[in-house]
Amino acid sequence: MKSVQLVFVLFFVSVTSFAQEKKWTLKECINHAIKNNISIKQSELDLQTTAITKKDAIGNFLPTLNGSASHGWNFGFSINPITNDRTNQTNQFSSFGLNGGMDIYKGLQNVNQFRKAKLSIIASQYQLTKMQEDVALNVANAYLQILFNKENLKVQKEQNILDKKQYDRTVELVDAGNVPKGDLLDIQATMASGKQREIVAENALMLSKLSLAQLLQIQDFQNFDVSNEDMPTMLSAILNESAEAVIAKAKESRTELKLAKANLEIANKDVQIAKGAYQPSLSVNYGLNSNISYNKIPSFNESTGQIDYNRASPFFEQMNNNFGQNIGLSLNIPIFNGFATRNNVQRNKVNYEKVKLNVSQQELDIERNVFTAYTDTKAAKESYEAALQIEKARELAMQYAKDRYEIGMMNIFDYNQSQTAYVNAQSEVLRTKYDYIFRIKILEFYFGIPLIEKQ
Repeated sequence: MKSVQLVFVLFFVSVTSFAQEKKWTLKECINHAIKNNISIKQSELDLQTTAITKKDAIGNFLPTLNGSASHGWNFGFSINPITNDRTNQTNQFSSFGLNGGMDIYKGLQNVNQFRKAKLSIIASQYQLTKMQEDVALNVANAYLQILFNKENLKVQKEQNILDKKQYDRTVELVDAGNVPKGDLLDIQATMASGKQREIVAENALMLSKLSLAQLLQIQDFQNFDVSNEDMPTMLSAILNESAEAVIAKAKESRTELKLAKANLEIANKDVQIAKGAYQPSLSVNYGLNSNISYNKIPSFNESTGQIDYNRASPFFEQMNNNFGQNIGLSLNIPIFNGFATRNNVQRNKVNYEKVKLNVSQQELDIERNVFTAYTDTKAAKESYEAALQIEKARELAMQYAKDRYEIGMMNIFDYNQSQTAYVNAQSEVLRTKYDYIFRIKILEFYFGIPLIEKQ
């Protein structure tokens, strides 16, 4: 029993350890979010609804067929529905029917309904794609924020190690009489500030993990982590393209513009459907019917001079004897219906103009967003390059300050200022680096390059 318990414990520990060691790549994060996001699931259901609507449109071309059956009683003096005789008795009867109909012409409304249904499926697919793209961008941003916070925390920890080494070095200098003993207090304050910055960085990292875990709908965010090796590259030729080329490519590939144009075609079909109500409609109908009676049939007996009641004919014999058919055409010519058709056409025309304006607005938005993204990316690149130069200069300045401090030519306050400036420069390099990466990804996204390769 103890061995079984030991095996179970070891298994549980290994599973827990594996769960903690799991590190999500950007591709895994995006795929998981797309699969589990509630808004995306709603868009998928909307797509299913449009597919059902298309089936409805197909059904409009098909004939209708309906069966009917009834059973009833007549009491007192009444007409037998089978014999048409007036009788003063209870009549029990059944009737059966089968009726079908089909539209021959309906002002092309059925045709346009079908075309609209196909366009609605395309529009729903665009809407689903747009939702997936928005989620992917949000996940990528949250993912890069975690990577930034990880590296920032690493910088803070490395700086605290350097502060501790500097403290030990200062103790030696104090013992040697090279620097005053009060410098130790300043170094201790610097170490405390460094520890505080490390705590802030740890909290920022935890909150960024929580943010991404919520996007992925993962409950155990404390054990959630991302892979450091899956960092997107900054190497991209996108800035070699002109802003006009990126804008032109975006107008060809952006989903929101495709969606707006699909909605415009749908609005045009709505106008055509509404206009179809001006035209006559023609339909054909066909029906079968039969009746049976359960009453005895009265007949006059000449030999006795009395009325005899004979048993009713068998069920299927009556069905055959009373069988009837009907066929007909129905023509409906609209003349006046209180301006309802006219108003409906006008209403759909107004909606068409609104959707048309939305297409123009989407084109303007794409031009503005792409141009903004292009200039922001160039600025982010220049900021990152400047930050690298500042970091290098601050590092040299700090090393120079350290050398001067150790020989007593600089006070501890100025040295700490130089050290703080170097730490801030390192953090700025990280910030501009990931800002540049994200802006490259956005610009590539507008250019039609996906964030990740589709499976």
